[in-house]
Parts: sequence; C-alpha cells; structure tokens
Amino acid sequence: MNRNNKRDNPLLAAGLVGALGINVAVCIFLGYWIGSLGADRFGGEMAWKMSGLLVGLAVGILSAILIVKRVLEDSDG
Repeated sequence: MNRNNKRDNPLLAAGLVGALGINVAVCIFLGYWIGSLGADRFGGEMAWKMSGLLVGLAVGILSAILIVKRVLEDSDG
C-alpha cells in the first residue's frame, strides 16, 4: 500500500513549480536587460527590448522543458 515513489512527494512538486517560475522569470529579466544594452548601443529602444523579452521567454520555456524532462527521467529509475 505504501509506495515510496519520488514523484508522489508534494514538496518535490512544489519545489519544482517554484524553480520553474523563478527560472522563467530570470530568463525574461536577462533578455530584457540584454535588449536594453542593445538599445543603448544601437538605438531603436522598443524593438531591442521586445526582442530581448521574446528571446528570454523562449529560453526560459526551453530550459523549463529540459528541467521537467530531467526530473521525470530521474524519477523513472
């Protein structure tokens, strides 16, 4: 009856969700910051910031997918 499965731990799930949120937020912030640096150097402020945000969002989502994939692979074994 008692399953000692790593995936059944609610604290692990809460930690994973928190880590994913922080990861995506940091990637978006870094994308915006790098876009701001590009805007200062090359002009066209709004385009650089928006492209930085979009690239940061894409990198954040990709890294979140890779984190979830790694957690699920680790818990299978």
